[in-house]
Amino acid sequence: MRNLAIYIFLVFFGITFAGCSVALREINKKSHSYRTDIFNEVKESDSPEKGFVDLIIKTSLKTHTEDYYILESKKSLHGKPEYPFLINIGGQAAMCKIKGQKEIIPLYDEKGKKTKDGGEGVRYNLEKKIRLAAGSYNIFFGLPEEECFKELEVILKEGNQYIMEVKPIYKKNNRRVQSFLYGVKEIDVSLDSTIIR
Repeated sequence: MRNLAIYIFLVFFGITFAGCSVALREINKKSHSYRTDIFNEVKESDSPEKGFVDLIIKTSLKTHTEDYYILESKKSLHGKPEYPFLINIGGQAAMCKIKGQKEIIPLYDEKGKKTKDGGEGVRYNLEKKIRLAAGSYNIFFGLPEEECFKELEVILKEGNQYIMEVKPIYKKNNRRVQSFLYGVKEIDVSLDSTIIR
């Protein structure tokens, strides 16, 4: 019976470890550019010229403060001044460093329900506007620190401005309570408020 328990643990550990390493390998692969002519970051508010589109990428993510977990690696970027976020569009990669800001919000909402963002942590907000030619693209978003990513295909039509929101889905504890304190399980992406699967 003991041997069976050890075997089950090793299989579970192997699957979990393999899954993590697959995600990390994919993120590392996508962090390298083999193109540099797909998109440019733009600051101005003018409309894109003929044949081009603007894509505004937004995300907001909260992590626990540095040293919240005693056994967490010192290399962890949770709670540090900057947090990495990877985007790769059509082979052009950009690693964005998001500046963090300490945030303390109530643990419970008005109805007495525990909130996933409640408590003390560090908030990282990103808003980036990029311009690229209209067309079909493979877009990859990665959170290297969380070992998760999302890859999707989109069609961007000429002359438009799109808002793409990247939303973290936080993990749950063994009591099924979801919180930023447990890290990010996966990410959802929406284009102009429509979630892309």
